[in-house]
Amino acid sequence: MQPTAPSDFRLTVAPMLDWTDRHCRYFHRLLSPHARLYTEMVTSAALVRGGQVRLLEHSHEEHPVALQLGGSDPAELATAAAMGARAGYDEINLNVGCPSDRVQSGRFGACLMREPALVGECVRAMAGAVDVPVTVKCRIGVDDQDAYADLQRFTEAMVEAGVRSLVVHARKAWLQGLSPKENREIPPLDYDRVYRLKREFPELTIVINGGITTVESVRAHLAHVDGVMLGRAAYHDPYVLAQLEADLYGTPLPGRREVLERMRIYVEAELARGTQLKHITRHILGLFQGEQGARGFRRLLSEGAHLPGADWSLIASALAPFRQAA
Repeated sequence: MQPTAPSDFRLTVAPMLDWTDRHCRYFHRLLSPHARLYTEMVTSAALVRGGQVRLLEHSHEEHPVALQLGGSDPAELATAAAMGARAGYDEINLNVGCPSDRVQSGRFGACLMREPALVGECVRAMAGAVDVPVTVKCRIGVDDQDAYADLQRFTEAMVEAGVRSLVVHARKAWLQGLSPKENREIPPLDYDRVYRLKREFPELTIVINGGITTVESVRAHLAHVDGVMLGRAAYHDPYVLAQLEADLYGTPLPGRREVLERMRIYVEAELARGTQLKHITRHILGLFQGEQGARGFRRLLSEGAHLPGADWSLIASALAPFRQAA
């Protein structure tokens, strides 16, 4: 199978804090050989000042995979980006979209949309430290700064700084009054604003994010932009990644059971190095979403994966009803 081209952003999976860890990414790669995967956001301070190099751990099978960084100090971000590139990441992404209080207190995430000049400095410093692409993930606006002209000015600053790929969550962020969860649901989606951005910046690779859940909706968006980023849909109903892989790349559609059985070597290797089964199985609970027997599959794994000695045999037991139905 041909590897994903560096410029291919058609199918991407969003960086999701506490969700898209290395076990999740390995699972998603089995579902879609071509999707571009992203790490959870890693702060530049954790890498540079905290020395938490373990946060860069990933497997060869995950590629193409991008490291998402959070921060606002250009020099520190450059050092963190260089660490990520040396660790083998294919892309370094700067988070300018997360609205959580913790992120705001560190002066990074969505609040940086108010400071496009600073974001430009950060991007230039990062790009100067690495040979891989540096990209930005942002919102369409923040608080009352949500006119198209604001997004246009931000984008102009990114282009001037050398950004060639921009991921845009098609909702604005309310930094006060809404929780991160509410910020993913309450501000209305404005896909047309992202489409307009692509028309006015045709040289930019524009990836759209927010509320996208089906093969049909991905196809519709790709008529207007260069790529689509799935978030919660890829986590709660991960088989959609296999369906999109088949639709966009012509890859034969694997069975759900087949995908999970291909994880056995990985699961057993991780258990041997001390990983608890629950840290892996939490990512696969949605594999049979919508299928008969899905509830029993989730229940068996949820109740058993945290027990001492839990191993592959638990997953095999959860899969047994699906073997009988085949």
